[in-house]
Amino acid sequence: MTQIQTQIHGYCDDRFSAVYERFLQNFTEKGDIGASVALSVEGEIVVDLWGGHRDKAATQPWEEDTIVNVYSSTKTMAALCMLLLADRGQVDLYAPVADYWPEFAQNGKEAVQVRHFLSHSAGLSGMDEPMQGEDFYDWDKVVAALARQAPWWQPGSASGYHALTQGHLIGEVVRRVSGRSLGQFFAEEIAGPLQADFHIGTGEQHFERIAELQPPQAEEPVATDSDPDSISARTFANPAISARAAATAGWRKAEIPAANGHGNARAIVRAQTAVANGGSAFGVDLLSAEGAARVFAEQTNGKDLVLGVPLRFGMGYGLTSDLMPMGPNEHIGYWGGWGGSTVVIDQDARLCCSYVMNKMFAGLLGDTRGFALLQAAYGSL
Repeated sequence: MTQIQTQIHGYCDDRFSAVYERFLQNFTEKGDIGASVALSVEGEIVVDLWGGHRDKAATQPWEEDTIVNVYSSTKTMAALCMLLLADRGQVDLYAPVADYWPEFAQNGKEAVQVRHFLSHSAGLSGMDEPMQGEDFYDWDKVVAALARQAPWWQPGSASGYHALTQGHLIGEVVRRVSGRSLGQFFAEEIAGPLQADFHIGTGEQHFERIAELQPPQAEEPVATDSDPDSISARTFANPAISARAAATAGWRKAEIPAANGHGNARAIVRAQTAVANGGSAFGVDLLSAEGAARVFAEQTNGKDLVLGVPLRFGMGYGLTSDLMPMGPNEHIGYWGGWGGSTVVIDQDARLCCSYVMNKMFAGLLGDTRGFALLQAAYGSL
């Protein structure tokens, strides 16, 4: 491994120098403030780089252990918890949710299956009961409202991005089955064994190393349909979030498994490499090979009712497609977070890549900074 001594810190295998160069260009050409990128191949870390500053004023360096809110890249961690329970035979992804969460069988949801949560196709992308301010930090309040909520479209018929609700839906099944909150289950069963510095519900002891986010011009996610009665507009109207909330203790400490995970690129890669590598990574057998491959059981394929773009979903991950190509191989799963964070797993190349930053762009599906790093990684293989 080559140690980097410039503005960019960390390690980069010589074979992946193009990733280092592209990462540097994100600062010199794309205006990055602080960021990290990590890459594993065949279960081994080959790139682990960080640079820039934790704060907008550029007075505090982005350190090796700096973490930041990665928004929806957190969803892959929630999905991994459910995949782990399924692999252990504790959850049947094709069973009705009500088998595990009886109160959920209200208002036409009796036939909704666990897999519909993982593929954003449960029809529950938003809520009719108002959720204002810190209401969304109250787990019991949110899941009780979701149990009462009627679907906005026929469950299983199409995806509609469950921007904030997905984490609570998955998390309540995890809680009912395991007896632990999703954040606790993730910490004990995934982050701990894999030494992944990633938190869903972040303790105050970590606050001093959390990077300051620079929000995009629009500080709330923007609907793709301006009609206030559209599924897209209703999804982002309630529950609503603002990027400003990420700086508050309430947001950081709450468990919002769709949106408030805190980590860096190394942490994401340590948590997700097993999915890319046949179920095992860093000396830990997390999943069976079959359990890892379950990601690619296609659930939906078409225009997403919330994001307005063609998306193909498997079990908890977006899947590469002709209209949304993520790389040269067939078995690629991915997701991104509001502002630009990304996570990609490729089971054909046994590759896992992540990019995490604190300067947010407006997109909900990652942006060109992370995609360019991924393409540099593929070009280096």
